[in-house]
Amino acid sequence: MKQAKKILAISGSTRKNSSNNSILKTIVELYKNSLDIQLYDSIDKLPHFNPDLDTENIPQTVKYFRKLIVQADGIIICSPEYVFSIPGTLKNALEWTVSTTVFSDKPFAFIIASASGEKAFESLDLIMNTLLQYKIPDNSKLLIKGVRGKINQLGQVSDNGITTKIKELTDSLIFKIEELKPTLNSIN
Repeated sequence: MKQAKKILAISGSTRKNSSNNSILKTIVELYKNSLDIQLYDSIDKLPHFNPDLDTENIPQTVKYFRKLIVQADGIIICSPEYVFSIPGTLKNALEWTVSTTVFSDKPFAFIIASASGEKAFESLDLIMNTLLQYKIPDNSKLLIKGVRGKINQLGQVSDNGITTKIKELTDSLIFKIEELKPTLNSIN
């Protein structure tokens, strides 16, 4: 039996019923029969990044976050834009990975879903290109402007065009995982 690909879906929002969480839950629902998707919505539980703690006394929450990244076949982040950038909690979470190689060459995709989102899109693209050590393909990143008008009161994506784009983005992530699989198998 073929094992489902493990995807770590990280929400950049700390709001429980955020549009970003709704989008990630949509991906879970769309791919429930083919992917093993773990939603990580605890970035607010990570301590403030401190290089002095990034030694042998790494906080347990940070160890767990890094472990989830390592164990995943691919990562997807969905985040809002706050004050023309990504939320501080998401930036903090990503800073905890800088001294590692957990993101290096990891299949990755991201969605910025906000009122505007352009600056957060640019910011996350720059940060992740650095952490991944490769340029994120255009089909692995998505900007959803005016997201509140695309999510219904039940917290479901109600715009068929956006659902199609979310599928295309997720399919690009799956393709990247499949593309790297022979390489990863030859290393083991």
